[in-house]
Amino acid sequence: MAIDQHAARAADPALGPVISVRGLGIRFRRNRTARRDFKDLFAGRHRRTLPGEFWALRDVSFDVQPGEAIGVVGRNGQGKSTLLKLVAQVLLPDEGEVHVAAGVAPLIEITGGFVNDLTVRENVYLTAGLHGMTRAEIDARYDEMIAFAELEEFQNTPYKHLSSGMKVRIAFAVVSRLEEPILLVDEVLAVGDKAFRDKCYRRIDELLAGGRTLFFVSHSDRDLRRFCRRGLYLDRGELLLDGPIDEVLARYDADHGPE
Repeated sequence: MAIDQHAARAADPALGPVISVRGLGIRFRRNRTARRDFKDLFAGRHRRTLPGEFWALRDVSFDVQPGEAIGVVGRNGQGKSTLLKLVAQVLLPDEGEVHVAAGVAPLIEITGGFVNDLTVRENVYLTAGLHGMTRAEIDARYDEMIAFAELEEFQNTPYKHLSSGMKVRIAFAVVSRLEEPILLVDEVLAVGDKAFRDKCYRRIDELLAGGRTLFFVSHSDRDLRRFCRRGLYLDRGELLLDGPIDEVLARYDADHGPE
């Protein structure tokens, strides 16, 4: 589906942002030898940056309206996945705020929420239940999820014995069946084969046509243009550009060359 076919789901600013980010910042330690003294532990969110620490994101601000599809662009290690984890509230910021006005369905890490020693069937019920599905809802959608993942013969196989591609398939099958209004998709779909990626992309088209909001991290210009009208360009943890996806990709290519 070309991007102009999503025009019917254009965001309505009158509804107010579904995600609002203000002055967002988070820092990490480069290694385990960086230490904080007693005073630093109680200095609060505006304490000084210690040796060995770095800002993964700094002073990032933007709003997302319901139904928007946002492509997050940048080199590896520039804060893209960290931003998605902050929106998903997997991480908490050191500075600023993230307000999320609706539920989030995250497809950020393929192993997130899945237990190696449980079977595929048990993991579907566990993961979907943790995301708020009732037992009756999972029962009603279970066959559909397994069929989408093409794992009918592996339902009673321990998750740890699946290939990386199989793990992606069942993760996407579960997350894309959640009713949460916001879908977060990291680069994980690059693991799957082309036929399954195409199936996933058709499913994302369906979700967007239904008014879902999408945060999409990818190094593929084609995929970013397929889904997104708007882009965020992150570099060294800073938001360098927030604008139409074609302008964002052109700026990125000018800075670093095409992928």
